[in-house]
Amino acid sequence: MIRIHLRSIILHVLLVAALGTLPAEWAAAQSSPDAPMQISWEVRNRFRLFREERDFLLHTDSDRAGSILASEDALELQSDGRGWARNTVNRLCIDLTGHIAEPCTRDNVKENYLTPIDHPVTVRLTGQVPVGGICAWSFDVGDGPPQQSTLDCAEQVNLRVAYGRATNVTVDVSSGSDAPQHLTTAIEVRDIFIAGLGDSIASGEGNPDRPVALADEGFCFRSYLGTASAQYYRPSRAGYKGGRACEAPDFLPVWQRQSALWFNSACHRSLYSYQTRTALALAVRYQHIAVTYLPLACTGATISDGLFGSQRARECPPNKSANTCSGTVNAQLPELRAALAAARRRQPDRKLDLVLLSIGANDINFSGLVADTIVDAPTERELFTRIGVIGSVEDSRSALTRDLPRGFAKLRDGLKPLVGDLSHVVYVSYANPALANGAPCPGGKAGFDIHPSFNADPGRLAEVSGFVQNEFLPELKALALCQSGVLCRDPASDRMTFVDAHQTPFANHGFCARAESDPEFDRACFSDKGDSFVSDIITAASQPMVCGRSAGEYRAYLPRARWIRDANDSYFSAMTYPQGLPSSMQPADIHDATWGVLSAVYGGAVHPTAEGHAAMADAALPAVASVLRLDAAVPEVTSEPVPPLPSSLVPGLPVPGSPVGGAPGAR
Repeated sequence: MIRIHLRSIILHVLLVAALGTLPAEWAAAQSSPDAPMQISWEVRNRFRLFREERDFLLHTDSDRAGSILASEDALELQSDGRGWARNTVNRLCIDLTGHIAEPCTRDNVKENYLTPIDHPVTVRLTGQVPVGGICAWSFDVGDGPPQQSTLDCAEQVNLRVAYGRATNVTVDVSSGSDAPQHLTTAIEVRDIFIAGLGDSIASGEGNPDRPVALADEGFCFRSYLGTASAQYYRPSRAGYKGGRACEAPDFLPVWQRQSALWFNSACHRSLYSYQTRTALALAVRYQHIAVTYLPLACTGATISDGLFGSQRARECPPNKSANTCSGTVNAQLPELRAALAAARRRQPDRKLDLVLLSIGANDINFSGLVADTIVDAPTERELFTRIGVIGSVEDSRSALTRDLPRGFAKLRDGLKPLVGDLSHVVYVSYANPALANGAPCPGGKAGFDIHPSFNADPGRLAEVSGFVQNEFLPELKALALCQSGVLCRDPASDRMTFVDAHQTPFANHGFCARAESDPEFDRACFSDKGDSFVSDIITAASQPMVCGRSAGEYRAYLPRARWIRDANDSYFSAMTYPQGLPSSMQPADIHDATWGVLSAVYGGAVHPTAEGHAAMADAALPAVASVLRLDAAVPEVTSEPVPPLPSSLVPGLPVPGSPVGGAPGAR
């Protein structure tokens, strides 16, 4: 008998950020009617955080746009700016408090989230498939009789295959008088375990999964001076039924019922984060893997308070019985260690394949630099300097040279027992948020007039931007890569994988970037002179916008020139009440304007938008694929003639053995 080996069309698939469509092109080549006939298979709903396949298919469909950024833009337009995550966030294997569902019911099948025992796959014939051909399929895992089924060759087969071993697949193809063909391949799913660690950039701060809904009417704020002349109005929350005037205070729980919704409110963890987008894109692009993703990043985290030790929660879910948030968030490294230990008790060979990491900005008090830049009114500057909200470049520089190297050394020691070779820690650096057209933003009130005390001082802004660009970012790279005098015990194994390719495109998309293609509401209602809001408190109580439009028309998730949220964006998207801050920094009540400052400094201003996170994910994805060695050769398919099938076998009639159904989830 003569054996004919049909080589795969493509020996390996290179994942390149600028050409992110290559895996899709490979799949298209496989399914081309002119290609040789072969067995093709893919894992279904392979981003295992998603309970329902429809949420995953939303991203496989949008991936045809090319890059992750193009996919995000397409989804933003498709959702009319409301965001793709607004419904998905309620259909996850990790709930809104951070607890993993064990088991998690995914597409009507109960699975162990951290330790899957099988995966759903779809198998089909592609290429020159004979019309009307009959396919006799056999799936053999090596113990017990093979699962078998006979179907029309145009039909796909859905089944679940055991994890950790190969399933040998054969198909006998018969078509009229043509010589039958025998094809074989092996299915072995690689389940990749990825953890996300870090701070607000890692968590997705500024991008709630379901943005706050804004009302047409205004809500009164009272400045630190407390006089009637110091009152001002800004858009209220839609659905808020309490007092909107400063003289009519209400309880915080009433206000918080209309909060934005987060994947995790305590950490302002978002599905839009670059970490989630990278892990998701990995599953979208590679059809033979599944991704088990454990996000632990938390806004406000430092190496000591956040990674190694617990930290305060940023915000608490609405609470009917208390006005304050006393909650804390567990340290990320112990949480990861516990999850990995639990997984290994069930699967001793289960390992952590990769860590996505961004950390260091809070260690040098970057939020203090933001406050120093934008808080301009003398009274507020004095107040917030006194309570430690406003920082200085000198203090940040000292922390950068004195504290951060020690923190990174400790971090390496903490990560090695979890992941081994630190090249499997992909450190994604920050981008300078204050650049447009490659130069520092000019400053001013534009984008920051949500609070009367805000005005991005040009001198302080230029100083901070220069410090970030010339000192902070280079030092982070040296720390991650054991370069420029940074001492590592074993540089070969202590060196992290470093990603900063996104910094160049971000230089044109800082918080001050504007374009004619920006959303129409932004162009009409956010003044480039910083006078977007009505100053007369009588008029502003019913209409706070100078443009006369409803604030509810704002859309947090539409393509914009700026990939960094300004303070106006932060308020209109999340309107975060600083519930998790220490009592010394808590506002007196919900009308106290100090929370507007704290909300901007700690709640999303000067953080990447969903587009910015997508651009970061585009930069991270090639590095992740390289570390995981995913661009391997496609297994060959072997074809040979076989004797004709017995005439008694007709499409849809199973042969001896366990039947395999065509319905999703058939076992």
